[in-house]
Amino acid sequence: MSEEVDVETIGTLLEDPTVRTILTKTSQEPMSATTLSEHCEASKPTVYRRLEDLRECGLLVERTKPDPDRGHHRTVYATNLERITVELEGGGLTLHIDRREDIADRFTRLIEGM
Repeated sequence: MSEEVDVETIGTLLEDPTVRTILTKTSQEPMSATTLSEHCEASKPTVYRRLEDLRECGLLVERTKPDPDRGHHRTVYATNLERITVELEGGGLTLHIDRREDIADRFTRLIEGM
C-alpha cells in the first residue's frame, strides 16, 4: 500500500457483501481463497479480485503456510484491520484506519529499538 485510501474507496469496498464476509472470516483465522469462496458463495475469480482490492488498501495480508500433508505450501489471507473510523472534520470526511501489527514487524521494531 503506497498511500492512504480515501473514504469513497473504502465505502465502495465495504458495500460489497463478499468483502464483508472475507473480512469477518479472516478476522477469526487465516483462510485460503478456496475456503473463502465457499464461505462467500462466490466464484474464485470474484474472491481473488476482492482479496486483491483488500490487499491494495492495506486491509488484508497474504501469508504462505506450509502444507506438510501435500508436501508444498499454500497461500492464506488474514485481515489486519482493527477499526475504520470516518469523522466529519473541517467540512469534509476524514478516514482513519487502525491496523493490527504483525508480530514479526513488532519484533523487528523492538530489536531495532535496542
